[in-house]
Amino acid sequence: MKRRILLLAGGQSGEHEVSLMSARSVLGALPRDRFDVTPVVISKEGRWLPPTETQKALESGAAPTGGDLVLHRVASAEGYDAVFPLLHGPMGEDGTVQGLLTLAGIPFVGSGVLGSAVSMDKVMTKQVLASAGIPQVAWRLAVRREWQRAPQAVEARAAELGFPLFVKPANLGSSVGISKVSAAAELRPALDLAFSLDRRVILEAMTAHKPREVEVGVLGNDAPIASPVGELRFEADFYDYETKYTEGLATMHVPADLPPEVSERIRETALRAFRALDCAGLARVDFFYVEETGEVLLNEVNTMPGFTTTSMYPKLLEAAGYGYSELVTRLVELALEER
Repeated sequence: MKRRILLLAGGQSGEHEVSLMSARSVLGALPRDRFDVTPVVISKEGRWLPPTETQKALESGAAPTGGDLVLHRVASAEGYDAVFPLLHGPMGEDGTVQGLLTLAGIPFVGSGVLGSAVSMDKVMTKQVLASAGIPQVAWRLAVRREWQRAPQAVEARAAELGFPLFVKPANLGSSVGISKVSAAAELRPALDLAFSLDRRVILEAMTAHKPREVEVGVLGNDAPIASPVGELRFEADFYDYETKYTEGLATMHVPADLPPEVSERIRETALRAFRALDCAGLARVDFFYVEETGEVLLNEVNTMPGFTTTSMYPKLLEAAGYGYSELVTRLVELALEER
């Protein structure tokens, strides 16, 4: 008997269009002899679109705007064996949808409420990883109220880290709102931008040498596996939104050209982070490798990474022996197994 799968896509974050691209790939890959898949696109306003509008959104790459905001009834997901919440960023990857599905008792692909929420929030991620003894770059926290009332205190915190540094909203994905600050004069506009998007902001030191950006795909629940290490190469100062989504500005190399002992250390650290954050199903774990010093520093964990056939996560798992169709099938199996 076929399993009925509800595929959620779109969503209210800045990664709405990326989610639709991922959804088109997954829809084409889930085996039709095993699964009966129903896609539902969530608009940027939070509307769960009916079938006709969903199809149009998937074809055009953007959901229609306007209409009434719908706090959608959980009953919409009743009758499905599992949900694939292919939503990136806030209001989708951060535990909100996972909580809704958990209350409804419906199995779903990916991490639960805790793993999703903690991994989405950069502050909580860093605190949990620090408690697990996982190396990271030096960082400081700033909050909007403090920036409004005592900006000098925030500026002093930045000075402790030294320049250049990065300013990052704590709860946004896809490099949105991130600024590289090369000198003190550039700090205020960077903080104003970040605080316009989030009430908590991370100040993050840069390494003394430009690091190599390497990534590992993790697949599984209680006994996860780690893919070979992949590397992103690009000319920009950092992997910003434009570099990430403009064809030709970054290249993926899987496996990365690294010493075997470094690759193994990165893979082992990815699995430690996955368990420490209580992740499930899948995650892409991003690292900085400082070749000059041999340091491996964990950057962030994505619990629902980009999922087109050319995205880094599927490419990493392909190197581990999972074809794209086999991978998405395995994720549904893990959802049913976990719940």
